[in-house]
Amino acid sequence: MGEDLRFDGRVAVVTGGGRGLGRSYATLLAAHGAKVVVNDPGGSLDGAGVDDSAAHQVVREIAEAGGHAVASTESVATPEGGRAVIDTALGHFGGIDILVHNAGIVRRAPLSEMTYDDFEAVLDVHLRGAFHVVRPAFPLMCEAGYGRIVLTSSIGGLYGNDEVANYAAAKAGVVGLSNVAAREGAAHNVTSNVIVPAAVTRMAEGIDTSAYPPMGPELVAPVVGYLAHESCSVTGEMFIALAGRVAMAAVTESPGVYRPSWSMAEVGDELDEIRDRTHPVTFPVVPDGHGDHIRYSFAMARQAGQVHA
Repeated sequence: MGEDLRFDGRVAVVTGGGRGLGRSYATLLAAHGAKVVVNDPGGSLDGAGVDDSAAHQVVREIAEAGGHAVASTESVATPEGGRAVIDTALGHFGGIDILVHNAGIVRRAPLSEMTYDDFEAVLDVHLRGAFHVVRPAFPLMCEAGYGRIVLTSSIGGLYGNDEVANYAAAKAGVVGLSNVAAREGAAHNVTSNVIVPAAVTRMAEGIDTSAYPPMGPELVAPVVGYLAHESCSVTGEMFIALAGRVAMAAVTESPGVYRPSWSMAEVGDELDEIRDRTHPVTFPVVPDGHGDHIRYSFAMARQAGQVHA
């Protein structure tokens, strides 16, 4: 294998970088030349408490390996904390080129029993936390004419899972945020993509993983590394990384059925054809998936002679 991709001269921020996947991302980027802000307040899995040692330990490991890193122990759960994370990159390394939002907490409960506090706390870190770091970093990247954003979704965000309504809602919302950043950043060489990772880390506590194939964070980190690299040729996409499988996820639609008017009963009568995805339709986010979706629907109406251009 030849020389892998390099990040010399680049500044990266990794939230949740003190453990698990985030630690793997931070150490990979640093090992390949990036200057890294390792952000992690070091709380427990449910977000309680703080432990500054997590981020500082990763920084020490990076330094001992000859790399450059600085710790940030602010919480992304508040706007002030998110801005402080980005300010750490500016203050220590003079800019920001790469933003990987990986920080997360878990608070499980059945939907019928989930408390409002647990719902809000998880959204604060995963979804609002993404905005709290993207918002101050994005204009800087656009002004500089360069940026790579990688936000973290989840299988739970795409397909749901039991007892994680808060987590699933937050992770689905991250996809929408990334898509907007991809669209608005396209003219400025700022890409935004989503990683949908799965690895045996602290978040797998309580799950029997004895029969799992190898699925450590090191199988996910190279995908994030590519999405963070200047050679990354895609934006507005979602990448799966699980147990050595790397794949793309996308929103697809069935071609659908056109009628000039509908009754409720007719929707039921046409349900099989409405749901028929034998020939799926996909609208890439960039350059204009939003507009392409509307134009596709309008075209069906025009073909039926109902709308005249």
